[in-house]
Amino acid sequence: MSTLNSGILPSSGKIDSRHDSRTGPMPPKNTGGLRLSLLGTGDAGGVPLYGCSCPACERARLDPRFMRRPSTALVESSGTRLLIDAGLIDLAERFPSGNLTAILLTHFHPDHVQGLFHLRWGTDPRIDVGAPPDPEGCADLYKNNGLLKFQRLQEFSPALFGDVTATPVPLVHSKMTFGYCLEARSARIAYLCDTIGLPPGSVEFLKQWRPDCVVLDCCHPPLERRPRNHNDVRTALESADAIGARRVILTHVSHELDLWLMDHAGTLPRHVAVGRDGMVIDDRNTEPSR
Repeated sequence: MSTLNSGILPSSGKIDSRHDSRTGPMPPKNTGGLRLSLLGTGDAGGVPLYGCSCPACERARLDPRFMRRPSTALVESSGTRLLIDAGLIDLAERFPSGNLTAILLTHFHPDHVQGLFHLRWGTDPRIDVGAPPDPEGCADLYKNNGLLKFQRLQEFSPALFGDVTATPVPLVHSKMTFGYCLEARSARIAYLCDTIGLPPGSVEFLKQWRPDCVVLDCCHPPLERRPRNHNDVRTALESADAIGARRVILTHVSHELDLWLMDHAGTLPRHVAVGRDGMVIDDRNTEPSR
């Protein structure tokens, strides 16, 4: 039984709560040595969306706390540092050589791997990259991998990266996609991005695995028809309920969802929070790093 009481760390800024999409659970008390930082929480277009003048995009232009970069996360435990996805294009500036233990890819869509195209031309040390066994990859990453050492992971087969065990679980997307069940000591976090619902096998695994916190894809506001490729609010909450999630943080958020949240503050269940760039899930009651 794991012990993480996961949640989010508060922002230092004063924001009108009617327009703050980030209200959520209180900060956690104990992670058992596992820390996850959301470096990016946006969909492929990000927030603000280029050319869009909706209130959510205009707010993000005026206040960088509401910006959403490509969905990317950093997992840390003791001396282990795992990057989940590589959508950020400034990885070389963020992570000096030798700073990362490995990179885990959910899938090979460009907004989740674009940061690798520059990083790969660096020099040693090489970087292990765990990924689904997608035979195509993205563009020429397999052919010209440079310092990237790709490792094809298998569903429900645990892989050890430093101090962190990562178990891939299949998701429902237009390209072969894995979520990751991350465990270090007694703490467990599930990272499930990009997906529309969850396959029955993944639901059963997650119910038995019992994550302390679930970071879950939610791209759209509630839609009349079932969405494609990404959860809307309804399908995200259905998935969270199906696995019995006790704490949920939504990611891969679009400007449409942010706009909806501006008018529907306080409508999500108390155990569900909307992620933001810089949010940290850990045991320290301090401001999130940016």
